[in-house]
Amino acid sequence: MTLDELNAAVLIGAAVVLLAVAAVRLAVGTGMPSLLIYLALGVIVGNSQLGVRLQDYELTGALGYAALALILAEGGLSTRWNHIRPVVAPAAALATVGTAISIVVTGAAVHWLLDVGWAYGFLVGAVLSSTDAAAVFSVLRRVPLPRRLTALLEAESGFNDAPVVIAVVVITGAMTGQATGPWWWYLLIAAAELAGGALVGVVIGYVGGLRLRAIALPSSGLYPIAVMALCLLAYGAASVANASGFLAVYVAALVLGNSRLPHRAAVRGFAEGLGWLGQIGLFVLLGLVVNLQALDDVLAPSLVTGLALLLVARPLSVFLTLLPFPTTWRQQVFLSWAGLRGAVPIVLATIPVAARAPGAQNLFELVFLLVVVFTLVQAPALPAVARWLKVQGDGAQDVELESSPLGRIGAEVLHVSIGRDSRLGGVALFELRLPVGANVTLIVRGDKTLVPEPRTVLRHGDELLLVVPESVRDRTEERLRAVSRSGRLADWRDGGMPGGQI
Repeated sequence: MTLDELNAAVLIGAAVVLLAVAAVRLAVGTGMPSLLIYLALGVIVGNSQLGVRLQDYELTGALGYAALALILAEGGLSTRWNHIRPVVAPAAALATVGTAISIVVTGAAVHWLLDVGWAYGFLVGAVLSSTDAAAVFSVLRRVPLPRRLTALLEAESGFNDAPVVIAVVVITGAMTGQATGPWWWYLLIAAAELAGGALVGVVIGYVGGLRLRAIALPSSGLYPIAVMALCLLAYGAASVANASGFLAVYVAALVLGNSRLPHRAAVRGFAEGLGWLGQIGLFVLLGLVVNLQALDDVLAPSLVTGLALLLVARPLSVFLTLLPFPTTWRQQVFLSWAGLRGAVPIVLATIPVAARAPGAQNLFELVFLLVVVFTLVQAPALPAVARWLKVQGDGAQDVELESSPLGRIGAEVLHVSIGRDSRLGGVALFELRLPVGANVTLIVRGDKTLVPEPRTVLRHGDELLLVVPESVRDRTEERLRAVSRSGRLADWRDGGMPGGQI
């Protein structure tokens, strides 16, 4: 690339990113996922007179993997362990057993309805079986749902990329003659890769969190960089070790996001920005690859496949997988509808194309059109479906907490923001009953600051500064969150925790 070509690429890239950022406002107003607007930008650029057309599917897949790693890292860092802990088992079941059911049912439907071979049908099922983390994280967080339901969908989308990638690679290898062993051997390999990825993620996340808490970096801006580097380290280490890089990056981010990291709000903000950039870049990139002229030939097959997936395969996988778990039929129907597809299936479709599997090019166009059409149908209807099934949540805002280390005295400064729906509003300071040693030192109220007294009453919108010894930091956060949920009666409603004096 010459300097002139680089300058032109920077100009076009910056313009596309700015348009994509502006498109978020349009997406919020219309209810349409912003991801599809990014995809449209890529299609316009790739099929216009600008001549920016990408036809290297291997490069597209590699860049897509990098973007997905960023998106999964952002999802893990912003997910609270106490929210998803009760649903880890059903989410893992949906990501594995549910994925297998979806592959089989979709593959059989494609084989019979489109009159294609079994291998091609199962390849279509594997490519389409993964719910998309970017679509789920961006759409569901704007829909008020019960915490358990949101956590289940987010955890499933974070977990299921790893087994699906393995399935697509194995089926593609079988179609190209590169995978010739018995089926049970590849099942063992898949289990080993998932276990290895989870182990790498836990180790790097835990050790990295310990080290970041132990050292005092000279700038707060270094913490977000270090955290994201650790997440990507987990992805790289697992991939080099032939384990699941996608599972490793999500697990490492989940562990780090729930560690007592300094400047957690800054870390989450930095990760969210990189996640948005990954989504924008990924969908624009995929738009550059697609050939619009080839979409007419796959319109009918994509609609037939999409209906089979939406109305048969996804509901069956949800209902059968969740039989052992306590979920209502209303929740299962919503989970079936909310299995959003997005960039992941399109990226996975580049794997057989790069391997020159039979019919792979046709598969890429089919998946691309299916994702666009059914995202337009499913995502905007999610609020109405939630209301119809009566599975809405209250949308209550929790308290926001951020800490900064005070290394010399073994304490931390805790920054607390009281949301408009938090029950901390109206609670007097002495009623918090914080652990001994934790002190509220300052309250910021509007444009004023005040030094609180024991009977000072907290208000919505207040920001508190607490000095908290490291030994009681976790208990202090738990107490604040409990009062935020249940008010001054948190001891009785939440089971309480040992309180102290301010």
